[in-house]
Amino acid sequence: IVGHYSDFYGVDIPVERVVVTTGSSGGFLAACLAAFDPGDRVAMATPAYPAYRNMLTALGVEPVLLPTTMADRFQPRPAHLDAVLDAAGGRLDGLIVNSPTNPAGTMLSAAELAALSAYCVDRGIRLISDEIYHGITYGPAAATAANLTGTIVINSFSKYFSMTGWRVGWVVLPADLLRPVECLLQNLFISAPAISQVAAVAAFECHDELRANVAAYAANRTALLDRLPAAGFTDLAPVDGAFYIYADVGRLTNDSEAFCRRMLAEAGVAATPGTDFDPLNGKRYLRFSFAGGRREVAEAADRLVAWHTGG
Repeated sequence: IVGHYSDFYGVDIPVERVVVTTGSSGGFLAACLAAFDPGDRVAMATPAYPAYRNMLTALGVEPVLLPTTMADRFQPRPAHLDAVLDAAGGRLDGLIVNSPTNPAGTMLSAAELAALSAYCVDRGIRLISDEIYHGITYGPAAATAANLTGTIVINSFSKYFSMTGWRVGWVVLPADLLRPVECLLQNLFISAPAISQVAAVAAFECHDELRANVAAYAANRTALLDRLPAAGFTDLAPVDGAFYIYADVGRLTNDSEAFCRRMLAEAGVAATPGTDFDPLNGKRYLRFSFAGGRREVAEAADRLVAWHTGG
């Protein structure tokens, strides 16, 4: 893993800071237990992966939702944090960022990530960077936070390395959290599955195959971006990475859950309503995934166009 950071990012990190976990979920749980106490407040931009707020709530930590828009590229900015801190009684103990993000596929630049890190360091806010979709990008590579002060970095073999279900991930921790996380993992999980760890080591030698997977995602991305406007989906978030397209369907519906059910029943195409990711404004959004085969994605696009046009 340390070699991967050197090869991919040109970043050198001490091997002692790397903890192998039972998937990224196990890493996220242990890191949050070590970093936060019940009653703490942790911010995240919405839309966001719903397990963030669900897991924090289960730990007695309050998720603080930062409403973002297409103009923000659905990423948090210092101004969003200022609004929370300037509110009466406002305080923050943590911030979660995800780049590329699920569901929107947008990314933070290295400069934007560094600015958020500096903001958090200055105010005693713990930054967690979820980098699970790193490696799946369609322009500039994603920037890591592994070399930024005090930051927790979470990643997994399930996305770029195509090892979904093997339950092996990793966390890059600051020094002050190493012993607490070690103690927690000894009691919660003991270790990631040994067979999965052996397979994960082998996955580092498979970059030709993995880059071919990303090229297949890129072709699906292009096909959907070309066809979705003809199906009425004209307001789409920039798809910098991951394998999702987040669509504003506010001019088509004010109930994305009902819209997705109708689309599934009438067109035979499944999508995820934005309410899964954003309890504030999700009724006007939905998420398409293009992680499937090229033929499936192309047929889905044809069905959506026919459904929209009545053809």
